[in-house]
Amino acid sequence: MAQQQTQTAEGAVLRGLDKFSGQVVDIELPAGRTVQFERLNITLTECRYPSGNPSGNAYAGLQITEVGRDGVVFSGWMIASAPALNAMEHARYDVWVMRCTTS
Repeated sequence: MAQQQTQTAEGAVLRGLDKFSGQVVDIELPAGRTVQFERLNITLTECRYPSGNPSGNAYAGLQITEVGRDGVVFSGWMIASAPALNAMEHARYDVWVMRCTTS
């Protein structure tokens, strides 16, 4: 099977969910930056998309920590078309990738 060529984006749009309150928030995040969503600190290391198709399937490298908790809650790649494939396991919050941003 051939490997798909990808391009690196400037950032990503993520969606965060507070499972207790039902609050849903879209989070725009530039690559290399960290943003706080509720008690989570989310760092986008990289966002990739299929070459020539910025609206195509996004792959985002994320590192997520929680305020007041030691260690990392999530570290790895999330895929927009398959959020359950490598999901963050957290009792209260859910985060998933929507798309990459190119400008």
